[in-house]
Amino acid sequence: MKRILRIIAGLGVLLLIIGAVAFFVLNEPLPKGRPGPEAEALAIKMQEAVGAEALEEKTGVLSWTFANKNHYVWDPKRSLVQVAWGDTRVLLNLSDWPKGKAFEKEVEVTDERLDVLRGKAYQYFVNDSFWLVAPTKTFDEGVERAVVVQPDGSKALLVTYSSGGVTPGDSYLWHLDADGLPVSYQMWVSIIPIGGLKATWENWITLETGLKVPTKHQLGPLTIPITDAKSGIVYSEIGLDKDPFELIL
Repeated sequence: MKRILRIIAGLGVLLLIIGAVAFFVLNEPLPKGRPGPEAEALAIKMQEAVGAEALEEKTGVLSWTFANKNHYVWDPKRSLVQVAWGDTRVLLNLSDWPKGKAFEKEVEVTDERLDVLRGKAYQYFVNDSFWLVAPTKTFDEGVERAVVVQPDGSKALLVTYSSGGVTPGDSYLWHLDADGLPVSYQMWVSIIPIGGLKATWENWITLETGLKVPTKHQLGPLTIPITDAKSGIVYSEIGLDKDPFELIL
């Protein structure tokens, strides 16, 4: 028994050492950027490259699956979201929270679990929609923009969310191609202790309304797929035969 405990303790120390080495090797300090007209122009270029205007003006409904797990239908104009995972389905009314409903195996949840499920669905939506349309959010309220000159002379866009969302204070350094389309970003976020980790934004597609979205992210050894992305003006254009939000209007 003592030998087993010594082995477990030794493994724990080894993991701590590996973690410490990884931190010092991979961790990067948050770069200092230069705000101003150049940063604003770079942010506009990125928004134009992804068709941000199409999301705001032409997209009545957007659906996708994140990481083969969470399934979404989002009505951005009415601030309505359906989030489904496993046997759970949640309808969120972001402008009138108490109207939201939750179902497990299509049986409505009405006890104290309702708020738990609505909160979980909201956190899923904030995170997973960010990985889909983050470039369109660079001019949201409370967002700060700055230019960071890279070692090769190229310019990256530092975006800091000083308020809003689930984790305000997070920063992202966007690396763009010549047309302004994101190639990757580096993250300084509260949920990841190592600063500057890079995730790719790749395999872009253009949806029916003109919005461009990525279908793959690579974060180290982790691949994050985005599948079944569709957009339309009305629900029938994404394959739905009726409004899924009738119950929460």
